[in-house]
Amino acid sequence: MTMGRGTNTREEGRRWFGLYLWLVVLFAEQAGAQIRYSVPEEVEDGTVVGNIAKDLGLDVGGLGDRRIRVVSGSEEAAILEVNRNNGALYVSRHIDREELCQGGAACLVELKILVENPLEIHYALVQIVDANDHAPSFPEAEQTFQIAEHTLPGRRFQLHAARDPDAGVNSIRAYTLTPNDHFDINIRQSDAGKVPFLVLKKSLDREQKDKHSLLVTAADGGKPPRCGALNVSIVVLDSNDNRPVFSQDIYEMTIAENIEIGTSIFQMNATDADEGTNGEIQYIFSETLSRDVYDIFELDEFTGEIRVRGKIDFEENNLYELNIDASDKATPPLTGECRIIIKIKDVNDNAPQIEVTSLSNQVSEDSKPGTVISLVSVTDKDSGVNAKIISRITKNVPFELKPSYKENTYSVVTKTFLDREDVSHYELLITATDCGETPLSAFKSLNVQVADVNDNSPHFERNPLEFYLLENNMAGKSVFSVSAMDKDMEENAAISYQISRGGEANDIASFLNINPETGEVTALKSFDFETLKSFQFQVSATDGGSPPLSGNVTVKVFILDQNDNAPVILYPLSSNGSARGAEEIPRNAKAGDSVTKVRAYDADTGYNGWLLFSLRPLGERALFSLDRYTGQIRTLRPFTETDEAEHRLLVLVKDNGDVSLSATATVTVKLAEPKEALAASDHAGSAAEADRREDRVTFYLALTLGSVSLLLVIAVVVLIAMRCSKPAEYTSKYLQDAHYDGTLCHSIQYRSGDKRYMLVGPRMSVASAGAPGSHAGTLVLPDARRAAAGEVRI
Repeated sequence: MTMGRGTNTREEGRRWFGLYLWLVVLFAEQAGAQIRYSVPEEVEDGTVVGNIAKDLGLDVGGLGDRRIRVVSGSEEAAILEVNRNNGALYVSRHIDREELCQGGAACLVELKILVENPLEIHYALVQIVDANDHAPSFPEAEQTFQIAEHTLPGRRFQLHAARDPDAGVNSIRAYTLTPNDHFDINIRQSDAGKVPFLVLKKSLDREQKDKHSLLVTAADGGKPPRCGALNVSIVVLDSNDNRPVFSQDIYEMTIAENIEIGTSIFQMNATDADEGTNGEIQYIFSETLSRDVYDIFELDEFTGEIRVRGKIDFEENNLYELNIDASDKATPPLTGECRIIIKIKDVNDNAPQIEVTSLSNQVSEDSKPGTVISLVSVTDKDSGVNAKIISRITKNVPFELKPSYKENTYSVVTKTFLDREDVSHYELLITATDCGETPLSAFKSLNVQVADVNDNSPHFERNPLEFYLLENNMAGKSVFSVSAMDKDMEENAAISYQISRGGEANDIASFLNINPETGEVTALKSFDFETLKSFQFQVSATDGGSPPLSGNVTVKVFILDQNDNAPVILYPLSSNGSARGAEEIPRNAKAGDSVTKVRAYDADTGYNGWLLFSLRPLGERALFSLDRYTGQIRTLRPFTETDEAEHRLLVLVKDNGDVSLSATATVTVKLAEPKEALAASDHAGSAAEADRREDRVTFYLALTLGSVSLLLVIAVVVLIAMRCSKPAEYTSKYLQDAHYDGTLCHSIQYRSGDKRYMLVGPRMSVASAGAPGSHAGTLVLPDARRAAAGEVRI
């Protein structure tokens, strides 16, 4: 150690001697050009460095006029000033060589001296001489080394280098170490200066001493020298000769899949017999694990606690194997390992899934029970009892689930026969429920359309159908239409109509045509109520199915009367287009005696055939009266001598149609003297008796017809009520008659040969006019000349 220090001293002496020679040569070269001064650092302000005026040869007495001064070209030059009175160069402010020269070997300050009148510029060099004003210092007060007990001798550890701003001999000259048995100090010279190293001389033993405290001192070359100290702590580290050990090589545990994130599931516990860092254990996952383990679990490297980091799904993975490494903090570290087997317990967190494979979304309505229409498969991602599924069709429909040979696979089949006309489509709701503790369910809708088959024949709402047709219809025009219904659809419900024809020459169906698509019936002829009052025919309706089905209906048509016939006068008889007749009565006839009766007939019926008689006398009106309904002419009063012998009466016969038609008859009444009428008295008596008998018959006939009319009224009212209770399209506008009162509509008398006939009929409504049996009755009376026979025929 002593020899090393002597060698270093000699080397430093040689360096300082070379520097001194360089300065001497430098100053010798510039001696003729510049004035040089020297001043130590840290001198007081005002210290005189030299007299620049004398050194420059200037007149000291004229310095005030020449304004001599130091021109500051830099901050260094501003530390010196010139006294203008005596020319002395003095220190004007504090001088710090380390601040001015940054620790350089030579610190020179160049001064520019300015003199005026005349103008002169002179230069001077001032050397700042270093003073030992700084002690060596370390960047840190303490330095610690951790050295393992198995470290071999000779190992070097670099110490912090001290720093001294002074230069030359005042800089750091040596490092010393407190005496000890295990360490020494070594100095390495570098461009930056001296670098100290701590050298291990003897192996350490932690069991004998686990810590060493040393003091490193740095001293400069000043007189007296100044020093700085560094406290060095040596921590002896234990040798890592024990690895961490787990209590078990394999751990097993079970957790539920719905465990919350952040839940702690296991606490690792490994031990290490070493101390310090050799016994401090750090837990990590083995690098051989897959990446998904790191996403699901996390391991606290210090405590060994395993927590859930991500969502655990039994259906994705039901078992995890974690390899855990326990490593101490030694260098190099020793490692122990174990395996954790984590089993995932399934929970019922998945609802069943229903998959429907439809063979067809239609099923024919004539399909037999057991027809398969769809396949259904049900799955559940859970396991065990959570995956046991009960499937069913919840709605009350004629379908059922039939299990197949494979579990959770079913066929949707029909239970009964289907009827599209009853239900055209079904919506099946399939429900699948698992058997978990909290059951979960899934639902699936399946729409099934029922395909139509031609199993329904066309049918008419009523059979027979009844229609009313006004006579004198226009030939070739539509008179009415028939309509059938078919519960089937599309082609199976496409109906065509046709009339069944008998083939006879006088078959009324030969005068009718029907539109096969619309059922509209057209008459090819005009019908006459007086000729034909009703007829019927058959209509067949056929659908478009394969094979086609048919339905028939009987159509009854009643011809309604129109007022197209004028009254016809039966008595008096017509001649040359006019009805004229003559009657003789005795002048002594009493009031109320019958004169004659005008008889008429109308081929129409109902209101159109209801005749009313009125008298249009050409002479005196007060002698005769006319019964409005019967046409009977009677005397109103006895005749007088002043009454004319002949009277002409005009009788108007008018029907009750909407547009009334009429006819007239002229009756001439002659008054005969009683003598002249004696021959005819028997005849007159017989005639009177016949009239009385006729009046009685008429009374009974009217009573009979009134009863029949009353019954007819009741029948018509019932018929109207029945018609009104049916749909509006089948109600005929001819069923109601507001004017019906059941009175006798007409009484017609005519003579044929030796017999007299009376045609009578009840007053009928228009709706009943076409009904069978509505023809007028015929009353046959004996002629007055044969009244004795007393024969009455109806």
